[in-house]
Amino acid sequence: MGLLLALAAALATAGIFHGIRMYRSEARLPGDLAVALEVGSTRTGAMDSAVDRLGMRWAPAVQRAMGPKRVNRVRRRIDLAGNPGGLTIDRYAARRAVYGFLGGLGGLVMLAKGNVLAALLLFAFGAVWTEVGIWSAIRLRKNEIDRTLPDFLDVLAVVVSAGLGFRQALDRVATKYEGPWADELRITLRQMDMGVSRRQAFEGLRKRNRSEQVAQFVTALQQGEELGAPIVETLIQIANDMRRTDAQNARRRAARTIPKATMVITTFMVPATLILLAAGLFLGSGTDFGSITGR
Repeated sequence: MGLLLALAAALATAGIFHGIRMYRSEARLPGDLAVALEVGSTRTGAMDSAVDRLGMRWAPAVQRAMGPKRVNRVRRRIDLAGNPGGLTIDRYAARRAVYGFLGGLGGLVMLAKGNVLAALLLFAFGAVWTEVGIWSAIRLRKNEIDRTLPDFLDVLAVVVSAGLGFRQALDRVATKYEGPWADELRITLRQMDMGVSRRQAFEGLRKRNRSEQVAQFVTALQQGEELGAPIVETLIQIANDMRRTDAQNARRRAARTIPKATMVITTFMVPATLILLAAGLFLGSGTDFGSITGR
């Protein structure tokens, strides 16, 4: 126990001196991290901004340790999450450095004190806390897009039927919406303004999102363009198909919920109810328990 405590203290001391030395040294920040730190107070919370500033000098080292393939996978997940709070791959690396250090140091201290459970929790915090935020943002973003898309297509169909071209109608309707779907459309429109073909721009829209409804929208739009189908009818049909898909998914979720609710009822509520009934019967019968137990 004393050896573990001494090891933890030595590691903490070495980490503090190494941090002071790196802080005093000159470090060149990556471009996107420097920009993120300059405007971080407007794009993220105070806590995340402070963490970014603490870990910014370790971000390049963390990325080198991750390797190119893992960096690309993380960058892909950040894109799917919609860069929540202005998150970039460099800010991700900075947070991994800070959380990893705090979780590892706290875990060693708890392990030295003999609290294995707290040590494991702190080690897990340092390893996965940044990932938890990204995966949560991906799920929330997908749900928001799935909820917004059918109504957006209805409005877009009405605007197109009023006489505007598809490109102008898409721009007009996108300016009236807020949220992740409107952001994705603005990115797509800017790509088209820069000379990217409509097909390539919408393919990029599909790749940036894991939503099945977005993939369905892009596929139907491209097929309608190839076959020469009227765009208004295509949009209305896509919206109706999405609503039917949502209704089917809701029924599936309800069907999966029924067995879970039944298991909870039979495991906890039924025995508890029987115990209450039995206790009520015994107490209401006026039985002398002293005579039964011989006391």
